[in-house]
Amino acid sequence: MDAYKTGSDMLFVLLGAIMVLAMHAGFAFLEVGTVRRKNQVNALVKILTDFGVSTIAYFFIGYGIAYGVHFFAGAGVLAEKNGYDLVKFFFLLTFAAAIPAIVSGGIAERARFNPQLAATFVLVGLVYPFYEGLIWNGNLGYQAWLEGLTGSRFHDFAGSVVVHAMGGWIALPAVLLLGARRGRYRHDGMVSAHPPSSIPFLSLGAWILTVGWFGFNVMSAQGVAAASGLVAVNSLMAMVGGILAALVAGRNDPGFIHNGPLAGLVAVCAGSDLMHPLGALVTGAVAGALFVWMFTTTQNRWRIDDVLGVWPLHGLCGAWGGIAAGIFGTQALGGIGGVSLWAQLIGSLTGIVVALAGGTLVYGLLKLGVGIRLDPEQEFEGADLSIHRISAMPERETNW
Repeated sequence: MDAYKTGSDMLFVLLGAIMVLAMHAGFAFLEVGTVRRKNQVNALVKILTDFGVSTIAYFFIGYGIAYGVHFFAGAGVLAEKNGYDLVKFFFLLTFAAAIPAIVSGGIAERARFNPQLAATFVLVGLVYPFYEGLIWNGNLGYQAWLEGLTGSRFHDFAGSVVVHAMGGWIALPAVLLLGARRGRYRHDGMVSAHPPSSIPFLSLGAWILTVGWFGFNVMSAQGVAAASGLVAVNSLMAMVGGILAALVAGRNDPGFIHNGPLAGLVAVCAGSDLMHPLGALVTGAVAGALFVWMFTTTQNRWRIDDVLGVWPLHGLCGAWGGIAAGIFGTQALGGIGGVSLWAQLIGSLTGIVVALAGGTLVYGLLKLGVGIRLDPEQEFEGADLSIHRISAMPERETNW
């Protein structure tokens, strides 16, 4: 029975890892559909190569920082208990690799390729695991300190703050250090729109992410016995809340409608195992409206050229999700309880501070050292031709 249980848990977590791995295709096509045609190949290549670099950084450095676990042993040792520890690494790697995938959408269309790969290595190898270890492994006594201060630990079941807010707030200084795309904001105060290049690709990316998210959330239990149908239903309700709120706030805009479910799912990750489904619905609706408002009004007013809106979508909605777990997770509002609003506020703020500091340091040093932005001619030509020497849809074909 023990062997059956460990084997079942291994398969459960493996399926979750595969579903979250598939979400990276969603990140890729969401970016492909949003950027201009001359940058579509670059979007696809970035997501895939970032995943490769993330794997190396997390395997050799990041996983050890977060959990104190290394894999420098014989294969026979690693295969014990059906290799559950290896599959758990795979699952958590897919979370870690989401950080550069999130950042990629914010810095699209004008970032240099190799410096971004270097940033990925440092972020996944050092910055993200530091906060991940604080929250999910209790490193440095952080959770114990927070429990002594507020009476509760910081609760983030599936990564509203640990993954999404971290990615969004790391992206913000990267976007600011890069500057806006040329022609996006004019000196006379006018805003030049760069409409999505392909709504079908954008929609495909959103759908892949939405489906994979149920592996992201439900499989965060990391074992069959701990799996919860409540997490699945809460994810569903938050997704729907995000869709409907984005539909209304975005005035039928297809880009906002397809990002609405993502905003809701980002926000519900933290408290999906605690909330009542009605609380999850409200959490998702607030997130959907927050994304639309911040993307359309605040970013343009502040001239933040965040191409996919990853700071409002992941950064702000992720932070809202951390706080929402402390509101709708309480028994007074139909939740299971065991959470503190103060603990959720402090834990979320800690994640924001770590992300801002890490993002500013990494991209600031790269900007000073090697530069992080394409030359004006390369940006005008597009990242596809200037970096990869091929376009997504060649206008001319050679006939032999």
